[in-house]
Amino acid sequence: MPMASTLSDRLSRLVKTMRGQARITDTNVQDMLREVRMALLEADVALPVVRDFIARVKEKALGTEVIGSLNPGQALVGVVHKELSRTMGEGVSDINLITQPPAVILMAGLQGAGKTTTTAKLAKHLIERRKKKVLTVSADVYRPAAIEQLKLVTKQAGAEWFPSTGEQKPRDIALAALDHARRHYFDVLLVDTAGRLAIDEALMAEIRDLHACLNPIETLFVVDAMQGQDAINTAKAFKEALPLTGIVLTKLDGDSRGGAALSVRQITGAPIKFAGVSEKIDGLEVFDAERHAGRVLGMGDILALVEQVQSNVDLGAAQKLADKVKSGDAFDLNDFLSQLSQMKKMGGLSGLMDKLPSAMTAKAGNVDMDKAERDVKRMEGIILSMTPLERRKPDLLKASRKRRIAAGAGVHVQEVNRLLNQFEQMQGMMKKMKGGGLMKMMKRMGGMKGMMG
Repeated sequence: MPMASTLSDRLSRLVKTMRGQARITDTNVQDMLREVRMALLEADVALPVVRDFIARVKEKALGTEVIGSLNPGQALVGVVHKELSRTMGEGVSDINLITQPPAVILMAGLQGAGKTTTTAKLAKHLIERRKKKVLTVSADVYRPAAIEQLKLVTKQAGAEWFPSTGEQKPRDIALAALDHARRHYFDVLLVDTAGRLAIDEALMAEIRDLHACLNPIETLFVVDAMQGQDAINTAKAFKEALPLTGIVLTKLDGDSRGGAALSVRQITGAPIKFAGVSEKIDGLEVFDAERHAGRVLGMGDILALVEQVQSNVDLGAAQKLADKVKSGDAFDLNDFLSQLSQMKKMGGLSGLMDKLPSAMTAKAGNVDMDKAERDVKRMEGIILSMTPLERRKPDLLKASRKRRIAAGAGVHVQEVNRLLNQFEQMQGMMKKMKGGGLMKMMKRMGGMKGMMG
């Protein structure tokens, strides 16, 4: 079971059960933590990492006031998200190239983790993003195919390859490549090393020796995200043998349980620098702990959404509207207009849809965003063509007034009718919800498609 889905399923169930509660209490935190703990263990996260994580979340979560008008479930998910990203690293850490060129990067890891492909992907990244001149070399003398493979993928990446053969000693290959890189003014030398299917002392001695003679500025540990608990043992062994400066997680696109990302970072103490997200030569992303935590939680960028709601939505205006509807006053076209403009402030519909959890956006199907944005603008135009009285009392809008409004907004009369239908739907929704306006409307974004029609 992929970690992302189990964790997000458990959390969303929990968020639902916590809906009605105004504060985060000891009990609901305990329930939530139990779910999170189970999900992490199922996702193959190492036990000590889980314990540590849960302790941190608990301390942060107790007594947290609910943000704005988000419910406690979401506030708790916020805490979990923050700690997840902390466990996986702080923000983004890219490759360090601050050294006398050539900067040597040593690639370590077990066979099958995707070291060779990752070496080429990294070369492409350095050429394109950092505008560097890159040389690659393979010190894997045990598998002739590995040397050929590096030659091939290096070519795809647009970097240069330094030839080596199975008869040479890894140390000699590395030193010859380094010498060549110096003489030909390469910025970066990437050294692909031998892997074994399992850890053994000879392998570790060899890579330690390479490290000693190359003095690399970065030693990257390449690990398969789908390895689960095995990844942790490998990470430990490599960490003991080498001063690792970073981790590259491969196969993050697969049905990976994601536990590796949490454990490896904590066990090695090295930041995750890149993630392999596809087989393609450009399928390497600079790893962003926060975004990955969001993916693990399967909640889109719900947190970015929370922040946006807080910064852009005039909570005062939303509250006024809620009070107005509660007091039984009808929700009128002015209110409808202000809801539309609030939505625009939040980056419009497409901005909103990008940030919604995948489960919700799946409901909305493939909404044509550009069309939806145009619809919102058109709706605004129509309302702005009405008189203040008409906006307050939509019942006044009979045929002649509709014709005048349509002409004013430059649309057909049926567009005006359509807007009024949508307004009535919204009014009905408001009655059912007794206010709560935008917040609740966002929760029902799944149904948005119908409104945009």
